[in-house]
Amino acid sequence: MKLIAWNVNGINARAEKGLIDFIHEKDADFYLFQEIRTKKKNANSNLLDLDGYHDYWFSSEKKMGYSGVTTYCNKEPLSLQKGMGIEQFDREGRLMTLEFERFYLINVYFPNAGTELERLEFKTWFNKEFLNFCEKLRKDKPLLIGGDFNVAHTEKDLAEPEKNQQNAGFTIEETEWFSRFLRKGYIDTFREFEQEGGKYTYWSYQFNSREKNLGWRIDYFIVSDELEDKIHDSYRLADVKGSDHCPICLKMKNLL
Repeated sequence: MKLIAWNVNGINARAEKGLIDFIHEKDADFYLFQEIRTKKKNANSNLLDLDGYHDYWFSSEKKMGYSGVTTYCNKEPLSLQKGMGIEQFDREGRLMTLEFERFYLINVYFPNAGTELERLEFKTWFNKEFLNFCEKLRKDKPLLIGGDFNVAHTEKDLAEPEKNQQNAGFTIEETEWFSRFLRKGYIDTFREFEQEGGKYTYWSYQFNSREKNLGWRIDYFIVSDELEDKIHDSYRLADVKGSDHCPICLKMKNLL
């Protein structure tokens, strides 16, 4: 079972630059896209009714491109939930949950704490409620979570930790929450296979950051530890361009 998550930084823009070919070429069972920046009614027509996939969209209430998530899957879910039931988060289109017989699949786009940390309190609240949301779901069945968490967990998850102390994505509040989250029984699947630093998923468009590998690892596939023995591989698709993020891939023993 193969899953791909990608912050596409505008799904219509990616559709014009090969996203459909990417979907068919990689032949994943699930695609979890974040920061789609459009509503389904305004989406590129090539993104709709893709052969072999069901598509589900949850967009920000804002009219112009902001936030939003889209999930493609090759099997229809038992149920679909958009959001966490908290209006302040849900109006930004940040999370959707698809239920399958043996697991829940969560596609999530965490808030950014902001250049001046003006949204750090909002992000901290989101973090708290996200964990509560996951713990409630997990009482029913295990979780597969993919998306942009907007946090580099440890110093080896970003190129310049010293320069970024208390910057958005590397504040104590964010990194300590991520540690608490994992301690609750969730697995950062990439770290099951790769312990070295320097392997990032996001690079700023400024200063030739990608060419210099001045990046951050802020995109994750997380699974609840009931599924630990089902993890087969977890890696980046670092050569795929088109966004300021690269896609990430998770392979699991088949749960469908």
